[in-house]
Amino acid sequence: MEKSDAPAAPQTVPGAEARFPYDRAAVERFRQAFPRARWSDERTSWFVPGKTAARRIQRWLAQEADLRAAHDDSKGRDAFAFDPLSSRYLEVADDLRIRTPYSRTVLEELRAVPWASWDDELRAWRVPFRSYEELRRHWPSIERAARRAEPEERKRRREASKDSEEYKAARLRYAERRRRRYPLPPDDLPQLGPAVATEQYGVVVFTEISGELVASELAAFYPHLIEANVDYIWGRWRPATLTELIRTWPARRAAELTERQRGWWQPTLPELRIARQKARSMARRRARLGPLPASVRLL
Repeated sequence: MEKSDAPAAPQTVPGAEARFPYDRAAVERFRQAFPRARWSDERTSWFVPGKTAARRIQRWLAQEADLRAAHDDSKGRDAFAFDPLSSRYLEVADDLRIRTPYSRTVLEELRAVPWASWDDELRAWRVPFRSYEELRRHWPSIERAARRAEPEERKRRREASKDSEEYKAARLRYAERRRRRYPLPPDDLPQLGPAVATEQYGVVVFTEISGELVASELAAFYPHLIEANVDYIWGRWRPATLTELIRTWPARRAAELTERQRGWWQPTLPELRIARQKARSMARRRARLGPLPASVRLL
């Protein structure tokens, strides 16, 4: 960084400070744009006098950012031409565009790539050439996850897992959830209407107490039944709506062991935040796709 022998401008002089990464060419352009600027060792910055200095500096920094981006894009294009990526998930245009089946891993990898952004109109991720080296570093994980997310691959894995114990257990849990029932201690029942937290189904609203006894063999689905010393009865539930979740007053402390052993408790603020986020996501999905089929609404 070039220095000036002139002392730093006193604080009483109107002006603004400018800081940017050192680059000889950038310093030359800065001094041409601001001939009255002086470098301060004490503040490790340039001081530009003048009442409009801040606005002029911001404008110059924006121009420099555009200039650096164009330069970095040019270098990225050269790197791509020298060692290109070839994949059915990658399209080359003014920038790099990635289209893959939905995968959380793909999303996480692309979000880690600088300047990568989702284009809703193109239904694709757009990555400028200046991020090519970083994209290339993440690409093996992206392509591997995209292949696993292909419908044919998903179907193949489902077919292969149908005879596994995990698959059978998951089907039984799914069927039990669809029944919308939950074991409750008869001497300590929740109120009907207010939202409460449960171990298996999150924050729910109980709508009915049937009085029917819970069979002991169902303890595998409801761990709080394993050490229960009383016969539990069934309660009917539904998911809490976003409005109900917003109106629910959070507990001041986390549920104690005795509350968890009975199977329900007043939700804390972190538990309510998670439930509200899920409810908002479901509301947005319904608004985008329209009413869900009856078979889906029962889940």
